[in-house]
Amino acid sequence: MVVTSRDEVTGKLVDVDHGLISREVFVSGDIYQQEQEQVFARAWLFIGHEAQIPKPGDYFVSSMGEESVILCRDRESEVHAFLNSCMHRGMKVCRYDEGNTPVFTCPYHGWSFATDGKLVGVPYFKDAYHQELDKSKWGLIEVPQMYNYKGGIWATWDKSAPPFLDYIGGFKLYLDLLMDSWDGSDSGTEVFGGVEKWLVPSNWKFPAENFIGDRYHNISHRSVDMVGIGPSGTGRRDTNERAGSRLLDVSFPERGHGTVMALRPGDAAIPNAYQDLPILAEYFRHCEEEKKRKDAQLWRLLGGPGTVFPNMSYLPRQPRSIAVWHPRGVNQTEVWRWFLVDTKAPQEVKDYLRHYYIRYSGPGGLTEQDDMENWNYAHSASRGVIARRYAYNYEMGLGYGTPNYENDGLKLPGLILDSTEAKAAEQNQRGFYRRWAEFMDAEDWGILANWRNGSGHE
Repeated sequence: MVVTSRDEVTGKLVDVDHGLISREVFVSGDIYQQEQEQVFARAWLFIGHEAQIPKPGDYFVSSMGEESVILCRDRESEVHAFLNSCMHRGMKVCRYDEGNTPVFTCPYHGWSFATDGKLVGVPYFKDAYHQELDKSKWGLIEVPQMYNYKGGIWATWDKSAPPFLDYIGGFKLYLDLLMDSWDGSDSGTEVFGGVEKWLVPSNWKFPAENFIGDRYHNISHRSVDMVGIGPSGTGRRDTNERAGSRLLDVSFPERGHGTVMALRPGDAAIPNAYQDLPILAEYFRHCEEEKKRKDAQLWRLLGGPGTVFPNMSYLPRQPRSIAVWHPRGVNQTEVWRWFLVDTKAPQEVKDYLRHYYIRYSGPGGLTEQDDMENWNYAHSASRGVIARRYAYNYEMGLGYGTPNYENDGLKLPGLILDSTEAKAAEQNQRGFYRRWAEFMDAEDWGILANWRNGSGHE
């Protein structure tokens, strides 16, 4: 099915006003191909962390949609992102995941490029090209816009896209729960270990919408909860904190971002955690006290899973991580996961969290295995001729969101649904697909930057 008009996307495939999403958006090859042009070639995408390339010559090969890109530091320590494709015949000029190099040399015909992207070496330049090749025109293609936000590197192929901070808007408050140190300072986070990578036989939108705020699938993780695999040596600390808190679903439908969180009472006590390891207990207690001292109102926010449109999702609390859902065909997603810790955390804290992250998340983690089973079975069961005739239901909580929610003096940006009693809602997913449909329909960013004319909720 080729999507050619706004009516076909917003009317037939995505009807968020009634909470209906066609299965075609997950299983149609034509729609998938259009996504590469309409979504991934225009949106801001997460490509890595500055901690992965600390020194001149360091590089990390990432991905933007289906495009391989090289994130690197040049000799002057400037950060660049280049299309990983030689301008001669298209061969990848870098076939390693990460490393350090003075030049990238194409293994096909030997063209070589400096870490600032300039073409510096051409075999037979004098004899075959007669020194007439203009090297200045044949360097690596640089990503037009890139932004370093608190260590996270974001990029877009679209020169006309709004600046990253404009793209994020009021959602910045919730992204900061991930990127700031645990004590609320801007001393930063770092990634450690390698990037976990694995394949899931489902469309990329299944995990993206799951992480934007699917509280409803708690049955999937029942065994994990019973085992008590959580950010405390003595049980699920986060579960205990949520018990006395307001549960909020936060959506930015005009941008497509969303998250879920708990809002603890202003008089809540600092929780105990890691009591079996005194150094961890002391570190996190100190961080919580510092955060509360700096801003007692914002300390009340307990960040939960979230998604920055289109395909970067995160967990701001333990396990603190970033996941990117790379499209690898309509029926397959390549998952990349980064793990974060406070830069200034003691080594014992980093070591403990590394082991905890491994057993909780990723292809070997108990929670992630539950999720992957859901996504691949749901995708497989939706591909049939009969199944594709029936839309998915996204009606939960329809019409109950409140813009600019306020609680006990704390004002929060976004369209917020208090689901404390209901326990779950699908407001964030509707916001995600509303934005997806806009990307699929809009001709350019003049239309997509709709928040500038006062639409949406800030």
